[in-house]
Amino acid sequence: MARFGLLGCVGALILALIIFGGYFVSVRNHLVGLDEQVNQQWAQVESQYQRRYDLIPNLVRTVQGAANFEKSTLEAVVNARARVGQVAAPAGAPGAGSNLPNDTNAMEQFAAAQQGLSNALSRLLVVVERYPELKSNQNFLELQSQLEGTENRIAVERQRYNQDAQQFNVATRRFPANIVANMTGFKAKAYFRGVPGSAQAPAVQFQPFGNQPTATQPVR
Repeated sequence: MARFGLLGCVGALILALIIFGGYFVSVRNHLVGLDEQVNQQWAQVESQYQRRYDLIPNLVRTVQGAANFEKSTLEAVVNARARVGQVAAPAGAPGAGSNLPNDTNAMEQFAAAQQGLSNALSRLLVVVERYPELKSNQNFLELQSQLEGTENRIAVERQRYNQDAQQFNVATRRFPANIVANMTGFKAKAYFRGVPGSAQAPAVQFQPFGNQPTATQPVR
């Protein structure tokens, strides 16, 4: 009888291990899927930021062609773009694959750099209103339209990323799935919180023209 009792305990233990193993694998696979979903959505965010990054040189060249355009405004955009490149991917091209979703501090630095570029672009587009010749420049109008569309897509993709990050974070904190997450190294994803004022895409619509500016030193 004792032998049968021991075999029963062993059998129960094996069954429990099988059940736990199946649960462990199932939860881990689910977390892997959520993790890849977050990474894929972050790639969409980076793609839109890369698109904006690539539009800026043409925008600057076009605006620079306007007579006496304010040098400091253009320099602010160029410098902000350079900071984005340094923060986004110090060892490679801006927009390259990164580990930002897993690093809260890096995400905050990235958001601050991108917001700095957004602010610089907003100031540039406000100044442009004082240069009517740019409003009749077809190249500028096309770039302005592309920039406006990109800013809107950035806002949408950021929101989708935060939704996916939240889904992943909730899954990794719920008991008993959090045990599997801790055992297999899944960590909470960083939210793209931006900085104050970044919840809205920069205003890129133009108002009626103001007065013409006084002559300033052209950008070289």
